[in-house]
Amino acid sequence: MSDMKADGRIGVAIIGSGNIGTDLMYKALRNPMLDVRLMVGVDPVSEGLARAREAGVEASADGIDAVLRASGIDLAFDATSAKAHLAHAPRLKEADIFAIDLTPAAIGPGVVPSVNMQDQFDIPNVNMISCGAQATVPIVAAIARVCSVTYAETVSTVASASAGPGTRQNIDEFTRTTARAQREVGGAATSKSIIVLNPANPPIIMRNTVYVEVDGEVDPQAIRDSVMAMAEKVSAMVPGYRITVEPLVRDGYVTTSIEVVGAGDYLATYAGNLDIITSASVGVAESYAKARMAKKQRAALAD
Repeated sequence: MSDMKADGRIGVAIIGSGNIGTDLMYKALRNPMLDVRLMVGVDPVSEGLARAREAGVEASADGIDAVLRASGIDLAFDATSAKAHLAHAPRLKEADIFAIDLTPAAIGPGVVPSVNMQDQFDIPNVNMISCGAQATVPIVAAIARVCSVTYAETVSTVASASAGPGTRQNIDEFTRTTARAQREVGGAATSKSIIVLNPANPPIIMRNTVYVEVDGEVDPQAIRDSVMAMAEKVSAMVPGYRITVEPLVRDGYVTTSIEVVGAGDYLATYAGNLDIITSASVGVAESYAKARMAKKQRAALAD
């Protein structure tokens, strides 16, 4: 790992030059804490690598080998596939490069920035779970902090046009890891998650439905207030995130709906499913950079 720059920025590489990696690059380039030095893929003529070069970012088709050869890389986003990340993770760890995994590989702990980003940076790898988890886990967690959630069921519907080969190859992992996150991060006792690829034309924007069963004493206003406060927290990082159906609390059940409109950095605004996971990933990277800066400052004061 390289020394942090004097201005606190960290050296960043992006592994994967597809839809997610390219959208991520544009967001990371705007972040003042991140110095995007390299994008890598495996297809020499990929549009993502071409766009990286146009943006002044070094690009390589040598995959992770190019990352490990490069100097000054502190953090790597992995936007490839679950299978690829299983191979990448130990090599990044050995190189002392902090990994933010955007695949469903789930090697490291699942992170949803609005819920559990604290105390995640003493480990070598964190997992962004899935776009569905980033959209729905905050709402489950918001309900769970004011009452007991015995069951959470979430349905994420995305435009078929926004789901690339990597997403399609990982549908099973997507549903399993999203459901697990409803329990491990969201606080539900049991859970189920579903993804729907909608082929409608024009493409629909990302829509999510959250349905939970609650137990014990229930305060409907407390649930609504908690959900709306959480949605505001998420939208500070993902401006296109909003509640479309405010929480309906009735007979021990809570139902609400969320939509996510993308920023249009790379793909059309209907691709909110990409936007929410790339935005969340950049948020985690920024927090990691700030944590490193604070640690360095504490060490300097101790000396």
